[in-house]
Amino acid sequence: MHFLRPLLRLAPLNLAVVAAALMLLAPRDARAEALLLIEAESGKVLQAENATIPWYPASVTKIMTAYVTLKAVKDGKLTLDTLLTVSPTAASQSPSKMGFRPGTQVTVDNALKMMMVKSANDMAVVLAEGVGGSIDGFSAMMNQTASRLGMTQTSYVNPNGLPADGQITSARDLGILARSFLRDLPEYEYFVHIPAIRLGKRITPNFNKLIGRYPGADGFKTGFICASGYNLVASASRNGRRLIAVVLGANSGTARAVKAAQLLERGFSQDTLSWLRPALGTVDSLVPVDASPPNLRDEMCGGHRRRPASDEDDALIATNGSTGGSTSQTGGEAQVTFFTAGLQPPMMKASDLVASAAAPAEPVLVYTGPTRSGAALIAAVAADADQQATPRARGKKSRVAAKKPEATDKPKDAGKDAKSSAKLDAAKPDAKGEAKPAAKPVKHANAKPDAAAKPAEKPAANGDSAAKPTKPKTTTKPAAKSAPNNS
Repeated sequence: MHFLRPLLRLAPLNLAVVAAALMLLAPRDARAEALLLIEAESGKVLQAENATIPWYPASVTKIMTAYVTLKAVKDGKLTLDTLLTVSPTAASQSPSKMGFRPGTQVTVDNALKMMMVKSANDMAVVLAEGVGGSIDGFSAMMNQTASRLGMTQTSYVNPNGLPADGQITSARDLGILARSFLRDLPEYEYFVHIPAIRLGKRITPNFNKLIGRYPGADGFKTGFICASGYNLVASASRNGRRLIAVVLGANSGTARAVKAAQLLERGFSQDTLSWLRPALGTVDSLVPVDASPPNLRDEMCGGHRRRPASDEDDALIATNGSTGGSTSQTGGEAQVTFFTAGLQPPMMKASDLVASAAAPAEPVLVYTGPTRSGAALIAAVAADADQQATPRARGKKSRVAAKKPEATDKPKDAGKDAKSSAKLDAAKPDAKGEAKPAAKPVKHANAKPDAAAKPAEKPAANGDSAAKPTKPKTTTKPAAKSAPNNS
């Protein structure tokens, strides 16, 4: 603050300029969050807050997975047409994933597109096993690459970013990685800004909400696990200048996009107050902080959320219990942008921009099997569509079959029993199923002879024939707890 004293003696000095300077220097809230804005070409740091604090990367890990894979392609070790096979290990990965069965084959090209757009964890493992021979082998390649690029705060133990204590990075290192990707692999840059993919009849838009919404947005990748919060590495180009923004620990998918848009807009604006800011150097020169990464699990996945959080979260920005609007957890961000833009108001609020519909774009076709074109490609897409429909048809048949034995007994319970799985059958065989079935047949035996046999059959199937109909609902609640760890 001492350097402002000479300025205060100067007259006349626009009070608005002083106010803007004070807002730039004011401390932000204590909530865990890391922000970084850099120039892609020079690496010059335009803004950095907690940028060197260690962080769990979540699915932004896949930027490195794509980098290592595409570097292997560029070096001639494999091609984009190389066929890889989905292993049982890959198929067992947690969502988000494509869900292909073991033995399914997919090209490197299609696996990369699915991984970068849908954030498919199974495709990340397919690529890792195909390039590195195993998850451990590929992780070693990732760590070697990180060391070579100067990512001194980063370590990897898996290719998809699913929760692991040893999976750590920082906003600084992610900025270095994004710059390296653009510098070293310009011919494969399109993998980081595909607007949407189509597999069979299913269309999946890019989780990066800036793609197709923020003017000039052209990359990179989102990520989420409960411990890290909502992460985003984003790039955009304007007037021949490219910037990279990193947001770690936002409270929703929308919030991370809004914060990144605000960072980018500030960087692209003509900053008349740049002389008030100390030089921050380049991203490589930022000094790492020796600390443990913050764990945001309680905040991100606690009981206060109405539904399990995931990387596909499209919730509006929450601020003290309210949503949307011009106020966000960035505090006076919009006002600062107003002042630093030479007293010119922004064209559209970042929150409104992100909430708007994405620009129309044709989804990129992805498919299983070898590389195809023309009629063969159409046939492959149709085959994938048929495979998507087949499991649904089988599921319906099994549910119908489950309803038939109970239709003549208790029609009201049939729908609820059909929803019960084998897990529910095994969950409470003895808790309350022993006493009530013994009492029920007495009533039926005196009333209708045929009814006495049916209650006797039910305990063998469900183990809880006379339990109250509402009981199965309570047993399904714990299943949601696994969702927060989705990447």
